[in-house]
Amino acid sequence: MPETATPIRRALLSVSDKRELVTFGRFLVHQEVELVSTGGSARALREAGLPVIEVAELTGFPEVMDGRVKTLHPRIHGGLLAKRDAESHTSAMAEHGIPGIDLLVVNLYPFAQTVASGADRATCVENIDIGGPAMLRAAAKNHAFVTVVTSPDDYETVMAEMAANEGAVSERLRRRLAADAFAHTAAYDAEVARWMAEQGEIPFPRELSLAGQRKDVLRYGENPHQGAAVYTTSVARPGAVQATQLQGKALSYNNLNDTDAAFEAVAEFDEPAVVIVKHANPCGVAVADDLAAAYDKALACDPVSAYGGIIAVNRDLDAATAERIASLFAEVVIAPSVGAEARAVLGRKSNLRVLETGAMPDPEAEGLAAKTLAGGLLVQARDGGRITQDGLTTVTQRAPDAREMRDMLFAFRVAKHVKSNTIVYAKDGATVGIGAGQMSRVDSARIAAQKARDAAEAAGETMPRTQGAVVASDAFFPFADGLIAAAEAGVTAVIQPGGAKRDDEVTAAADERGLAMVTTGMRHFRH
Repeated sequence: MPETATPIRRALLSVSDKRELVTFGRFLVHQEVELVSTGGSARALREAGLPVIEVAELTGFPEVMDGRVKTLHPRIHGGLLAKRDAESHTSAMAEHGIPGIDLLVVNLYPFAQTVASGADRATCVENIDIGGPAMLRAAAKNHAFVTVVTSPDDYETVMAEMAANEGAVSERLRRRLAADAFAHTAAYDAEVARWMAEQGEIPFPRELSLAGQRKDVLRYGENPHQGAAVYTTSVARPGAVQATQLQGKALSYNNLNDTDAAFEAVAEFDEPAVVIVKHANPCGVAVADDLAAAYDKALACDPVSAYGGIIAVNRDLDAATAERIASLFAEVVIAPSVGAEARAVLGRKSNLRVLETGAMPDPEAEGLAAKTLAGGLLVQARDGGRITQDGLTTVTQRAPDAREMRDMLFAFRVAKHVKSNTIVYAKDGATVGIGAGQMSRVDSARIAAQKARDAAEAAGETMPRTQGAVVASDAFFPFADGLIAAAEAGVTAVIQPGGAKRDDEVTAAADERGLAMVTTGMRHFRH
């Protein structure tokens, strides 16, 4: 079927986002297009000196019910849905005085923004648009004859086509805009559905809709042969996606994934903290009295893996810490704020991506996490679980001392952000060895200990860093072998969820070696 360009003679404009509305309206009038509008849009156009017909004048029916009913009328929807090449449609238009509408410009009531503002329930309900989505869907369905625009960002494209085609818009553009319109209404409905489910305390609704706004098309995905894009959602959670990029190259898919992992991990700590991530796993985590000291301790855990990694901090990034970061090749630095002196320091490395979020995410906040499967989605509540000392049970003959307790709580928070099976060795508020993602927990324990030995040898240290450390496991020890491997590395205390069939054997192995062991009753699988 050959592509056809459809001329625009009448346009209906009803928008909440009035950016460039007058400019677009003036262009349409210059193209001899009749303008029909409602409420504030009509007022804005009229105040600019443009001729406007009110919807009520077109329909012969006034706006009623505080504006809830104004465009839900046969003369509006008939004008949008009529097939111009069907005699039965055109005769119905003539019989009932239905004027054709060739261009619909609508964006919807700002529902998500109203919810985000903290407005009361009644106000949020009033900002659920009904007439707007109905018109958009009608116009998009009838895109063979009608051009539909949902964003001011498309005005320029439409104006260019009309100027080049004697006031007409191509079929190709009409199809693209129709797809945008259906996506727009679907995303809008998804936001309303999500809010309604929250209001009704329905954590997993029978039908789930996900909505996102495309922020950027990325160069590629995890690998160069994979296309990729990044989308934002209305959930206002500080992080890599919604951060301001202060400098550096464009973020890649892997950059965003790893940076998100790093920032979520560093948010776990109340003290000044630094997390260094490589391939979505922490390779160094530390807390200290200041960021610079925390950075030194985090880097010492695994300086080899830290090369080309992601660095996240949970305080204003200062110049002293920035100087340390600048001495290492890193891909991304993310912080809630970046001081002027730190910006100047990092500015010397023009390719380094520096992100500022404005705030830290709440590690205990509720929300959903989704993972795609072939033909489906896995959806769960995000892991906001946190263990405090009061939630621990000592299961060995020896109880941990105060230093061991602090390090165990620290190590278990780190383990929450390492891929399973997870083993984390920690000492004095810093990781000294991390084993991630192994099929066997005992392998994770051995790998973490080996990494600790390698880092110590590279630094010229004679004492194994795991000597006198504590160990955290994200899940229970199914056998005593994993605990024994940690004990052989020199740990003095163990924190783990407990709950295995062989818990008694594991506890006995700890007692035989004089270890203190506590159980959390909470595991942190991360796949």
